[in-house]
Amino acid sequence: MDITISTPALLFPAVSLLFLSYTNRFLALSSLVRKLHHQSLNKNKDEIITAQIQNLSKRLTLIRLMQMSGALSLLLSVTSMLALFFNLIHLGKASFSIALIVMIISLIALVIESAVSGGALRIMLDQANKR
Repeated sequence: MDITISTPALLFPAVSLLFLSYTNRFLALSSLVRKLHHQSLNKNKDEIITAQIQNLSKRLTLIRLMQMSGALSLLLSVTSMLALFFNLIHLGKASFSIALIVMIISLIALVIESAVSGGALRIMLDQANKR
């Protein structure tokens, strides 16, 4: 397979859009964490708030994984481009291959986080049904 310096650059638009999505998710969760923290200080912690906090903790861990693996993928893509620029074809191919694998990890974490976020909504719906 031939690889040129422009091949690793194909990840740049995807990574920037993913980071925008990841950052929006992180900001939304940060707001929820602050709100739940405030609620837990104002009244006794009930099981719903505890369940929400546990769910948010899982989601924040996954979002950190998504962000870190996305950043590592971008770094490896840049490394690949630099290696190809200096005509180090094997290093360029290897770092680009690893960048793709790390991007897959980021996307898998995104899918898992999306599934876990549904759990948070289920907790709220269950609470509403009990009232």
